[in-house]
Amino acid sequence: MVAGTRWKLAAAAALMMLFAARAAQAEELLVFAAASLKNALDDAVQSYDKKTGDTVRVSYAASSALARQIEAGAPADLFISADIAWMDDVAKKDLIAPGTRANLLGNALVLIAPAGSAAAVEITPHFPLASMLKGGRLAMADPAAVPAGKYGKAALQSLGVWDAVKDKVAPAEDVRAALRFVARGEAPFGIVYQTDAAAEPGVTVVGHFPAGGYPPVIYPVALLKTAKPAAARLLAFLKSPDARGFFVKQGFTMLE
Repeated sequence: MVAGTRWKLAAAAALMMLFAARAAQAEELLVFAAASLKNALDDAVQSYDKKTGDTVRVSYAASSALARQIEAGAPADLFISADIAWMDDVAKKDLIAPGTRANLLGNALVLIAPAGSAAAVEITPHFPLASMLKGGRLAMADPAAVPAGKYGKAALQSLGVWDAVKDKVAPAEDVRAALRFVARGEAPFGIVYQTDAAAEPGVTVVGHFPAGGYPPVIYPVALLKTAKPAAARLLAFLKSPDARGFFVKQGFTMLE
């Protein structure tokens, strides 16, 4: 009986030491990520936290806004941009940890309308988008700076439609804001990533923009020079098969 009690006490002490060691090693990490990643990345991070004991916080916004915050000294550990140009901008400022940059994900553009819309749009050169708006606005991320908006503008230019709709655009601070405009019925149509459309039951996809009509939508990822050592294992997780399902489920393609 005494021996059994001693064994139980020793086992409890060993378990407490294990939990204490895990807590001591746990880190709080900060990720700056493009707004379009929210659903998939939230799920991936939740899984990662459970596996490691780390706590990962994610700040979502337009890639342009996040890049500027990093350049202003924001202490992020990891940056996932929705386009290569803004990651290049951060790299030019010598803020990326050498050897950590990779192209993580791919995406595509779709035309959306409020849920229940009966519209079915064949997106071809010179399709009548301007008249389809019927006096309403075209919701899209700010085409002057935000990646989703820049991709959308390029797609419309390639189709010969941009000049007819550029004065009808309702520019949003990021792609999720554009998505909400359409979901709330404040805009009859919008241009977002296919992953955003999949995450919002308040919209329906009415057309797909032809591949090749806009630059490939690539999400590069990198550790920043301010990154804590534990951020390397988070990056490894995001590139691993364990994280793949969370991104593919939302419609992303894995590039790593």
